[in-house]
Amino acid sequence: MSRSSYNPFDQPGLDAGVAHESQPFDQTSPFLDPPRSSDVLAGSDHAKETYAGDAADYAPRNAASRPLYKRPRFLLASGVALVAIIIVAVVVPVYFTVVKPNQHNAVKGGAASGSNANGHGNGGAGSGTTSATIPVQTAVTTGGDGSTVTMEDGTTFVYKNPFGGFWVNNPEDPFDNSAQCNAWTPPLNTTWQWGADRINGVNIGGLFVLEPFIVPALYEANPGSVDEWTLSTLLAQKGQLQSALEDHYNTFITEQDIAEIAGAGLNWIRLQIPFWAIEAWKDVGVDGNGQHVAEPFLAQICWKYILRLLGWARKYGLRVNLDLHTIPGSQNGFNHSGKSGSINWMNGPMGIANAERSLDYMRIITEFISQPQWKDVIVIFSMINEPFMAKIGRPPVESFYWHAYQMARGVTGTGAGNGPMLAFHDGFATPAGWANFLPGADRIALDTHPYFAFNGKANRDPVNITADGGDGQELGGQWPLLACNSWGSVMNTSRQNFGVTIAGEFSNAINDCGLYVNGVNDDTAEDSAYGPGCSYWEDYANWSDETKQGLLNFALASMDALGDWFFWTWKIGPSSTTNSVRAPLWSYQLGLQNGWMPPDPRVASGKCQHFGANMVPFDGNFQPWQTGGAGAGNVAPDATAGLAWPPALANVPAADQAELPQYTPTGTLSTLPPPSFTTPGVTVTAPIGNGWTNPQDKTPAMTPIPGCPYPDAWDALTAQIPVGGCQPAA
Repeated sequence: MSRSSYNPFDQPGLDAGVAHESQPFDQTSPFLDPPRSSDVLAGSDHAKETYAGDAADYAPRNAASRPLYKRPRFLLASGVALVAIIIVAVVVPVYFTVVKPNQHNAVKGGAASGSNANGHGNGGAGSGTTSATIPVQTAVTTGGDGSTVTMEDGTTFVYKNPFGGFWVNNPEDPFDNSAQCNAWTPPLNTTWQWGADRINGVNIGGLFVLEPFIVPALYEANPGSVDEWTLSTLLAQKGQLQSALEDHYNTFITEQDIAEIAGAGLNWIRLQIPFWAIEAWKDVGVDGNGQHVAEPFLAQICWKYILRLLGWARKYGLRVNLDLHTIPGSQNGFNHSGKSGSINWMNGPMGIANAERSLDYMRIITEFISQPQWKDVIVIFSMINEPFMAKIGRPPVESFYWHAYQMARGVTGTGAGNGPMLAFHDGFATPAGWANFLPGADRIALDTHPYFAFNGKANRDPVNITADGGDGQELGGQWPLLACNSWGSVMNTSRQNFGVTIAGEFSNAINDCGLYVNGVNDDTAEDSAYGPGCSYWEDYANWSDETKQGLLNFALASMDALGDWFFWTWKIGPSSTTNSVRAPLWSYQLGLQNGWMPPDPRVASGKCQHFGANMVPFDGNFQPWQTGGAGAGNVAPDATAGLAWPPALANVPAADQAELPQYTPTGTLSTLPPPSFTTPGVTVTAPIGNGWTNPQDKTPAMTPIPGCPYPDAWDALTAQIPVGGCQPAA
């Protein structure tokens, strides 16, 4: 079924109900706050589900994320003098390299080499590299705009960041958090201030969760693949599963991409990871043909690449929203959940068992990211992406959220600094439906994904004409003002009535055009709500300047309306048949390169007021408990009285609810291993952790009950519920 062919709000009654043992392994904007002095412009010269104002505009995405060192802009003489003073006065040897623009990074034990004759690599960050002999870097290095970065393979590029950002590489302490992505964002070792500091982020979609429209070439090369389940199956049959995916992990997003994100004035990334970074099961039950089913995913291999990317985020001062994007059994039936088709999480005969298993993975991730080495980098944990509440029901989703919250805070404790902000998706319901959910809960955020592309409408209104509202001098048609009026007040009202509210995803897609945007098997004009003519939107090389300016204004208005946001997504890969990006409305990087995304996202501030939008302002203040202050964790009993566990599930007869299969907590619990550091001549002096922050958390892992004839956990909606023997011992 096409993502645009139905609307979850057509479902009646959607808002009804309440609501270890381990092994390694601006007033001018919706916000009233005046810009801080440091915020003045420096040197100014998916398939997804959504809401867009009223119920008719909500629809789904697919039915088929101060250093101790001197800053490089300081005079070198001042830096040397200060180091000399420290050496004399404190008698502590300090190895510190100030990297001035257009110079090499001097490093203890070797110098970066292989640059061009001008003393730096070709182009800006992400725009070209120069081969080099891999240097041995044993001292702290750092650099700002114009500095040369040497990557782990010895190639170099020039870091472009006109916003005062600088990177830090500290081989002896790879958990050094002194980097800063730009002058207006706190460095990682300084506390993020919710409501004052604003999220300007981008998703890293398609890297570890392989969506067809983001990485179409992989799917084009494997006919019959429609999701990662079928892609993995086909690649395994060719003996190419690990080699193909590791090649993708190594090449699709590189260190240059992360540097370029920081250089674009962005300050967060939302990083999608799959549960099979931890494990995949070889037996998830029996299918309708009596055959045992194994999950085909490449288990565990992506974890080392996830760690590498997190290290790059740290190096460039970017905070991370870690997004568990896939869930056992599928939480929405979309291709980006692991397997397209039916929903078997909190739904149907295997709904509770899959939920129990997913809680284990959430616990393992919470334990890892709450360690001192990671908690200042991974500041948000999005525990589950886009559960399809119209089909699952509100009560089961709310019950799971409460249960998951208790689990996570049982690991971390409560109060600021103890573990991450926990983000829960709105389930494709309006954010208003979540007002006053879990009052008193410690640091929970509401995540919403507003898109016009999937509202079931053709959305053929032009973007290359004079914008509604404004001064009559700008382009954009209806789209900029529509974004402001649809989303701005919704977001700010939620900040008042719920608390921290973020747009984990949005894009420039005003329609559902683009290769595989609606899925591999739903890629014709008949499948698209837009209808005939999508070829124009797939070929950005032929877009007029007016189209690009209209899209730019739409992007700016969207950013201003949303306030705290992550664009979906940073990069779209090319189609192998055309060698071009055929879903360009979804690529931030391509928009930067071609003029329909802003080089500085701060210019979005005040855009909605400029267009005459009706905005509900937000004063930038949250209740103390919402950000880990006084009262955090004191949830009133009456707020959770209706959130029973396990809850009654849809697609299960009332008489059979008590007989639903479950797993038993008697298994061996895995831990996510820390990174390994093997730089020659370097001894890592900082503790690296063991992957588990709370040694008191010793509850075993969920595992199948021996003898239980479990139905296929990914396709059980019509399966018969086993009679007896499938509940854990009391």
